Amino acid sequence: MTVWDVGGQTVLRPLWQHYMKETDGLIYVVDSSDEQRFEDARDELFKILGLAEGEPEFPILILANKKDLPHARSAEMIQDALTLSKLNGKQNWHVQSCCATSGEGLMEGLQMFAEKIRDFRRMNSNNE
Repeated sequence: MTVWDVGGQTVLRPLWQHYMKETDGLIYVVDSSDEQRFEDARDELFKILGLAEGEPEFPILILANKKDLPHARSAEMIQDALTLSKLNGKQNWHVQSCCATSGEGLMEGLQMFAEKIRDFRRMNSNNE
């Protein structure tokens, strides 16, 4: 698996288009304790998905980080805030609550993501 950390800084966002070619999956990290930025996170996610060639069908893992903080929102609340139900039925997405400092939830999310990428690649190789 090749992984790029393309950052969330506004100045770097125009470069995201270069990383979306031939993408087999997307991991998107959201601060689950910062409700004020959910709308921005949603808008940026949909912009990223719009950069994919054609209609993106690859797996998406949303890591809802900072689940250890008192005001952290649940995975279900993050799912609703990002309006993931708007994604077409072909996209295989999952929201995983996690805590980067302790590692809680990360392995579960990454294992599931790796399996979904494997299935995605297998499906695409059968269609060629």
